[in-house]
Amino acid sequence: MLDDPRSHGLWEKTAPSPPATTKLQGSVKADVVVVGGGYTGLSTALHLAEAGTSVVLLEAREIGFGGAGRNVGLINAGMWVMPDDLPGELGPVYGERLLDLLGNGPRTVMEIIDRYGIECELERQGTLHCAVGTAGRKEIEARAEQWQRRGAPVELLDDAETQGKIGTRAYHGSLLDRRAGTLQPLAYARGLAHAAARAGAALHTASPVESYTKTAEGWQVRTPEGSVDAKWIVVATDAYSQGPFASVREEQVHLPYFNFATVPLGDNLRKSILTERQGCWDTKDVLSSFRMDKAGRMVFGSVGALRGTGLSIHRNWARRALKAIFPQIGDIAFESEWYGQIGMTTNALPRFHKFAPGVIGFSGYNGRGISPGTVFGKTLAAHILGQLSEGDLPLPLTDPQAPPFRSIKEAWYEVGAQLAHLAGARF
Repeated sequence: MLDDPRSHGLWEKTAPSPPATTKLQGSVKADVVVVGGGYTGLSTALHLAEAGTSVVLLEAREIGFGGAGRNVGLINAGMWVMPDDLPGELGPVYGERLLDLLGNGPRTVMEIIDRYGIECELERQGTLHCAVGTAGRKEIEARAEQWQRRGAPVELLDDAETQGKIGTRAYHGSLLDRRAGTLQPLAYARGLAHAAARAGAALHTASPVESYTKTAEGWQVRTPEGSVDAKWIVVATDAYSQGPFASVREEQVHLPYFNFATVPLGDNLRKSILTERQGCWDTKDVLSSFRMDKAGRMVFGSVGALRGTGLSIHRNWARRALKAIFPQIGDIAFESEWYGQIGMTTNALPRFHKFAPGVIGFSGYNGRGISPGTVFGKTLAAHILGQLSEGDLPLPLTDPQAPPFRSIKEAWYEVGAQLAHLAGARF
């Protein structure tokens, strides 16, 4: 994307085309202006436009440019935080409300894909959280117990069952979450954009927001070549925020994450590796993730940035680690490589901000943007339409607060990932 093969890699090669868009030029009016063309912004625009609300969406680069077009493609339920810990972090009302919303989030994503016929390689067979060692096994056991107590369809698998589903002996069991699945993330973002445009939303790319000012009837949002007057502004820029909403980016610590995609595996390998097409990630601190795409490519990723010395270190590690987990694959070529930034909040939970009356947004998805972004966009639309009061939202109102030593932490994540991967393969 934007002539950078390491920005979106395989996903840009295989995603359907986005809808035709233009720069915002001149002055327009709308009920709502949405800033950001990722899952949250597109979902907000879609649900508002369907309800007959006039919407203008402004994207600084291209549809899905940020995390929406770079991620692994796991449609996860919940967040990284253990289910029982959410009420402690957010209080019993918001904690249980968020658990319910995000626990059912994958179902909302799949319903939207079905309703609008979005071609995005959807797989509905769940995900596998893979235990590394005794500590990893204890972690997934605790997570399983907490979700099962809430009635979630999650199941603990032993070593042999895990091997049967994945095709490796590397793990000490796994947690199968049947609510979840995988998709082609950029294809999903572009599909949401097509649906929003068909519903009547006006989508403008290459239109970065430079400022917003109060007017008698609401707000005026200005870009280099145009402006939008609207009653509401939805801030949906998350980890890639800049300009007047840079405070959203500044309250997050960027964690780089890369992916490599192999050439398609042969028929024999596909019969023994991820035969049910679950997406996987492990319990290590410097975690790994892997899944198959529709053509049988293995998409394998971990923490790190593919730039400078990190490019060769992470590429060599990925070859070694993939071969260690799946010896039957042998030496296989990578055909795509890309990376992006995950925005991590101080407690690994998302945020709801009101920047001014009528200027609102959710952010801070901590590497789980597909499902939360979609359902939070739908939630924002319901709030603007008067269907949900501020007190009924799934998160309390907070002000953006920059974490201490953010730049130092970001530098350490990038360097630390190189050190971890320089040491060798995982197993």
